[in-house]
Amino acid sequence: MVQVSSFSGLAILCGLALGLGLWSLASLLPSFGRPRLANRVAPYIVDVSPAARQLLARRSIEPMPIVGAFFSPVAMRARVGLDRMLGGTSTIELRLRQSASALGVDRFRFQQLSWALGSAVLGIAVAVALGSVQLVPIALQVAGVIALGAAGAVVRDVLLQRAAAARLARMTSELPTVLEFLTLSLSAGEGILDALRRVSRASNGEIAAEFGAVIAAVNTGVPLADALASMSSSLQLPVLSRVVEQVSGALERGTPLAEVLGAQADDSRQAARRELIETAGRKEVAMLVPLVFLILPLTIAFAIFPGLAVLQIGI
Repeated sequence: MVQVSSFSGLAILCGLALGLGLWSLASLLPSFGRPRLANRVAPYIVDVSPAARQLLARRSIEPMPIVGAFFSPVAMRARVGLDRMLGGTSTIELRLRQSASALGVDRFRFQQLSWALGSAVLGIAVAVALGSVQLVPIALQVAGVIALGAAGAVVRDVLLQRAAAARLARMTSELPTVLEFLTLSLSAGEGILDALRRVSRASNGEIAAEFGAVIAAVNTGVPLADALASMSSSLQLPVLSRVVEQVSGALERGTPLAEVLGAQADDSRQAARRELIETAGRKEVAMLVPLVFLILPLTIAFAIFPGLAVLQIGI
């Protein structure tokens, strides 16, 4: 039985190798190997289309171009399938923007697919190893491989979510200090643009990096209010969105910006205090779990065990 199970695992590996080889041969056919329309048009519109520049840059630095050309059709179909199962591109674009990742949606999906394939290969290796030791049903082996492959894709998505959440948390904690710095600069007589430029140069935090991108956009001719609104809509951080709305309204009405930013700094600090109190309340409830299920039973055991031992000795 053990030999049969190990032979089945080896048969699965050989079948996968055969399938990859046949797909490599089929990709050489003109109907599979011809370049897509986007790849043929991109060199002619690279000066006016950011998407074309991104496509050409990705193709120029992509490792193993021959293997990539072989597997590009199935990779694109797998990426579409991942989009349908794990959410559309808008959610991934938002998370990539919030985490300040240099990856695009396509490259992230290909990374996710690579994680899934790597996990599936690990599952196949584990199934073969278990099959050589004891008999494992084929259905269970296939289910384990599929489960590990899906887990690899999900883990890559969870890591992106955690990176985005961590960066947003850092931005939330930095915002009151940055607003106070802006208030001091405005009170000293600088304009809002010079104050933003000073903050972006003097600080190295996440908010300063975003303000640096805003200054770069303004230097190219974009109005300050539009650049701030674009930053706010792309990040979707509530506290930052309120600040941008207040600043845009003050610029339109001519309200002194120093007072507006000072009030926003106070509001941000109060919101941080409320969040800290709410977090402490949730942690207080979570601390009851080890108290009730670990410390209290041990305390009762140490209190009752000596009395039981004395009673047993007396008996």
